[in-house]
Amino acid sequence: MRKQGLNPYLPSWEYVPDGEPYVFNDRVYVYGSHDRFNGHVFCLNDYVCWSAPVDDLGNWRNEGVIYRKTDDPLNPDGHMCLYAPDVTRGPDGRYYLYYVLDKVPVVSVAVCSEPAGKYEFYGYVKYADGTRLGEREGDEPQFDPGVMTEGERTYLYTGFCAPGDRSRHGAMAAVLGPDMLTIIEEPVFIAPSQPYSEGSGFEGHEFFEAPSIRKRGEIYYLVYSSVVMHELCYATSTSPTGGFKYQGVIVSNCDLHIDTYKPAGKPMYYGGNNHGSIIEIGADWYIFYHRHTNGDAFNRQGCIEKISFEPDGSIPQVEMTSCGSNDGPLEGKGEYPAYLACNLFTQDDQQYTGGFGAGAWLDSRFPKITQDGRDGDEETGYIANMTESATAGFKYFNCKDVHQVTIKVRGYCSGTFEVKTSWDGPVLGTIPVHFTNEWKPYTATAAIPDGKQALYLTYRGTGSASLASFTLS
Repeated sequence: MRKQGLNPYLPSWEYVPDGEPYVFNDRVYVYGSHDRFNGHVFCLNDYVCWSAPVDDLGNWRNEGVIYRKTDDPLNPDGHMCLYAPDVTRGPDGRYYLYYVLDKVPVVSVAVCSEPAGKYEFYGYVKYADGTRLGEREGDEPQFDPGVMTEGERTYLYTGFCAPGDRSRHGAMAAVLGPDMLTIIEEPVFIAPSQPYSEGSGFEGHEFFEAPSIRKRGEIYYLVYSSVVMHELCYATSTSPTGGFKYQGVIVSNCDLHIDTYKPAGKPMYYGGNNHGSIIEIGADWYIFYHRHTNGDAFNRQGCIEKISFEPDGSIPQVEMTSCGSNDGPLEGKGEYPAYLACNLFTQDDQQYTGGFGAGAWLDSRFPKITQDGRDGDEETGYIANMTESATAGFKYFNCKDVHQVTIKVRGYCSGTFEVKTSWDGPVLGTIPVHFTNEWKPYTATAAIPDGKQALYLTYRGTGSASLASFTLS
């Protein structure tokens, strides 16, 4: 049976950020890095792949581990992490995985005869004389490879440029020959870093990391993470190796700039770095991106939103939602897990999650999506640290005759949850909650208007509540 599309689109116990989606043989395959729950740094786990039918984006299948960090000859003891990868189908019909380890400046390549099989190490991207890209004098370090193959040519995009770092000039593009390793056109800079952006049109949204390339019609779309990190921006060109012009923001993982339901400058989630791309699936286009959980930077989960194109090819920024690929609001009946919250905030605005920005470390004042157990345990996520004013928002539901809301709560708390249909709207119902060590249901009357509605739950009281789920009835 066809399942509803949700955000995050993978199970709550899976942490696959940096998503690069592709359609192969009527399935959508997503490649990304692999965070470890409660990990202390990014990308501690081996690469996995998930896939879904093109006509059922709520039904994702775990394809398992496709490549291990110890498969690279430079990393036999696994002391380096596998950073964000990308995949392309080569002219020989095989699938090529491009990646960078976390302590070397070169691009590694693995190959497989199927999209989600066991990839085998293949080689390193190199110049014609055999020197590895990133190791020749004057080369800038390679990072976050994005790839696209057209005919016998594969375009490779790389780069990492911290704000103020004058040694990094921007995103780079090189062209590889049909062996998928050898450079036939040397790297050129196609989007500027912050110190070199004056007069470029990229000011304020300069290239930081995460270059990804897609083509729509005759236009190349370069999707990338800007220096403010939480946003995925894009630039366009009629050439894959030059002439890119900044166009705008596609998505922000704290919903900054969006002014349809709140002030444009108000963050509605705890943002951080971002990485993803756009993809056409059937008749629709989507943006894949990630959000941060567990109160720090190292527990990221993949999300998806439908996007649209204006007649001039531009992409309006989209909201973060709980319904993602669902092609409309979720059913306004039944029980939903709290980890689907697309808005999470308190009365104290906080744009970045732990580890990003000055004074950004989340503490017990701020709510966070987390889980019980250890990494790999298939435990359903929930929201912890719901203290005074903490608000969880869920968008959207197709409501009809909803008169009651039930929540499951545990924790040392004494207060109420307010039920609203907008973050600053009137209170439609109040649900008292009390101290409990186990998940306990609490129910109250709350008349939700018919039609497309958001749901916001705001805690008022003392102590700290954890929220497992809510039920509309």
